[in-house]
Amino acid sequence: MVFPEPEQEDIRKQALLALTAQFVQLGHPAEYAQHMATASIFQADLELRNAQLTRILSWLRGQQPEVYEQVVEIAEQVCQEFEHRVQQQS
Repeated sequence: MVFPEPEQEDIRKQALLALTAQFVQLGHPAEYAQHMATASIFQADLELRNAQLTRILSWLRGQQPEVYEQVVEIAEQVCQEFEHRVQQQS
């Protein structure tokens, strides 16, 4: 289900507040709980996006093999560009 952008933002804020409260309830200091919650949500989002990309690539390989190789090349280029930006910032 696709939510309008303001509704997605509300959901994100609610999730962050709820997870932060959970970490505090588990005994973590409040100043760290929000960082822990943010990191947990970020990690889950990365895992979701990785699963999405994996599924799309798998589908392309089977259904659109003529496009698949180009998509893999583009994905590799994005990876190399990202690594280059990170190295420049260091």
